Order: sequence, then structure tokens, then C-alpha cells
Amino acid sequence: MSKTIAQKIFEAHLVDTPFANTYVLKLDRVFCHEITTPVAINDLVERGKDKVFDSTKIKAVIDHVTPAKDSKTAAQGKILRDWARRQNIKDFFDIGSNGVCHALFPEKGYVRPGFTVIMGDSHTCTHGAFGAFAAGVGTTDLEVGILKGVCSFREPKSIKFVLNGKLKDGVYAKDVILFLIAKIGVNGATNCVVEFTGPVIDNFGMEERMTVCNMAVEAGGTSGICYPDMKTVDYLWEFIKDEYKTKENALKDYSKWTSDPDAAYEKVITLDLSDLEPVCTSGYKPDQVKKVAEMEGTKVNQVYIGSCTNGRISDLRIAAGILKGHHLADGVRGIVSPATPKIYKMALDEGLLDIFMDSGFCVTNPTCGACLGMSNGVLAEGEVCASTTNRNFNGRMGKGGMVHLMSPATAAATAIAGTITNSPLYK
Repeated sequence: MSKTIAQKIFEAHLVDTPFANTYVLKLDRVFCHEITTPVAINDLVERGKDKVFDSTKIKAVIDHVTPAKDSKTAAQGKILRDWARRQNIKDFFDIGSNGVCHALFPEKGYVRPGFTVIMGDSHTCTHGAFGAFAAGVGTTDLEVGILKGVCSFREPKSIKFVLNGKLKDGVYAKDVILFLIAKIGVNGATNCVVEFTGPVIDNFGMEERMTVCNMAVEAGGTSGICYPDMKTVDYLWEFIKDEYKTKENALKDYSKWTSDPDAAYEKVITLDLSDLEPVCTSGYKPDQVKKVAEMEGTKVNQVYIGSCTNGRISDLRIAAGILKGHHLADGVRGIVSPATPKIYKMALDEGLLDIFMDSGFCVTNPTCGACLGMSNGVLAEGEVCASTTNRNFNGRMGKGGMVHLMSPATAAATAIAGTITNSPLYK
């Protein structure tokens, strides 16, 4: 019987099927951060279950509010920090070595094709870019994952996007995923794995694939997923070179984690993106999307470049390339947050941070803070932010604030103009 990549991963990790359409899977990784994990830790402690299934398969980081901004966030960090020490979790990233989880963990080589990954964070779907099944889960599932190394899921139904054509200059991965979310709506992929395939995805590097998979959840998807290829192998090579004699051997092994040509899907959506233009969100939902050209002239108070969606080195290079020789418009403040210390250092060494600072941007440490309105860029009521983050819900970056999601290129051009504008104007 033909299978999708998700069905193959489920079959390879199956532990039990206690109920109809319920699959208990063995986990390869459990990721943790200081916002959602302390609740699970405290409950396990109260139940007398203060232990972990495998300290080498659990990776933890303080990333959402770092450094702590108040006593509450300091307490959350302390719970995670003390737990990591108690449980001998060596891969714990504290202040100074920490970065945004969905950028840091792939960068460390923790995700491989065919893996099962959970985290108490909805954007865990990012890691599907490597051909893994990666899903955000609630506190109870996280507790079970930490304690027993298993998690239950429904039958893995899949939706497949086949993305044909060649993107125009000035159109990026963020434009692609926003366009796709608008196409199917915020509930269009509910309880489904979303496969991203076709020439557009093939031409993307791993960072761009992570951007696309990162926002699968904004269409309701359980996980986004791309098939592993030589780009996947190249990205992981420093971590897997002792496991395989050659890259070709690694690719041959990883190639089993692809869908069969005649696998069954809930739906297959084939699109030609050759004429796609830069887009951005216009309202308070990720599927409320318009062409940037239609939003021209929309005034902004703040521009934010960073997050697990678009805080990687390729994103910073694109934005800096547009900003070079220009300055923020009067009345606009700019914030850039490289997603990990490695990215920060690369941007520093390449002179990108000089460009950002010369143009008037504030460069902050790696953190999720502004994305969810917790620190390092919270909006005041009535303010508007052009942002490379992933959510534009009402109040997401601050009570009464408006967030327009866009690519780093559009965000950089908007910073110069002071109003939403297309990046080709600054090429």
C-alpha cells in the first residue's frame, strides 16, 4: 500500500494503537523552553514523577524572554534551569548560549529526516523542513513525552502543495507561505500534515524551507514537511559525517522518507508561482493577505526583523542588502534580533550589524520576546509594526497594536519609506 511520508514515519515509530485512529509514537526528540515546560515540570514533581525518559534526547533552552524582564520570567527560567541540572540534560542553552529554539536546535543538528519531534510550542512544525514529523503539543502530552518518550496522535492525514514555476526577484519564502495560507485559510489544514513539494521548494535552501514549514500551523496544520534531499544532507553533514561514508550514502538512506507517487491525500493543490508578487497581511489573521502594492502607503511605527520565521542569516543578509546606504524614516524605530548567537556572530563578522546600526536599527540579543509581545519591542495601543514574525493576532505584539507580517526584504524597504512598500524600489 502506498504511503505518505507522515504515514511512513508513524509506521516506523509506532508503539501502540489503543483506540481507533490513535497512534502512540516513540519520540526521537523532546524540545523544551521556559514558557511552557515549567508547568509540565511542576506537575511531574507534584505527582512524584520528577524524571526523564532519556536526558540525551531532551533539548532545552531559555528563549522567549531572555534575559528575564521581571520576577515571574526569572522564576520560569529558574524552574527550567534547575530541572535541566537535576536531570543531567547537557543540551541546555542558558543566557549567553541561547537562541530562538526553532533556529537553534536545527543549527545544532538535532533534527534528522524521519525523526519524531514534539515541543510545547506551536511552531515546532518548523523542523519538518528536514523531513521529520514535528508537532507542537499541550502540557499533558509534553509531560508524557518527557517522562515516557512517547506521544499520541491522530491518523496522519495529509495535504500536498505542488509549487511550480520560478519566483520573481523580490519574492521570498515568506511571501510563498503567506500566499498559501491565504489560499486555504487559517483552518484549511486542520489536523493535517502539510507537504510542500515542487520546483519552488526544490530551489529553496534549508533556511527558506524552515520559513515555509514554520507557518504551516497558521493554516491549522499539525506539521509542515519537506522531502529530504542533498541540501538537507549538506546542512546536516557536519553532524552526520561519522554515520555515513559519503553524502551520497546519506542521501540514499534519507530518501526513504518521501511520499510514494500514488499516495492518497485529503487534497493536492498545484500552483504556478511564477507571477507571485510580494505580499503581507492586512488584518488580524494570517490568511488576511494582500499584495504589498495594495498596502502601499500604510504608515508604520516600528519595523521588526527576527523570530523563528525570519531571523536567520539569509534573512539578515537580504534585509541588510536593502538597508545599506539608507536610514530609517523619521518616526520609525527599527529592531533586529538575530535568532541565535552563531547567526549574531556571522552577521557581526560580515558587517551586517554595522549596516543595521548605521541605518538606525537597534540590534538586540537572540530572543522571541517581541513576537509574542513579551519584551524587546512591545507595541503601544494604536501602533503599527511591519514584522517578519509569524502571527498578527489582535494584541499579539502588544495590546491594541497592529502587526503586518511580511518578508525581511519588504520589512527593510518599509523601514526606509516609513510606510509599507515593495523592496524592488530599493534595489
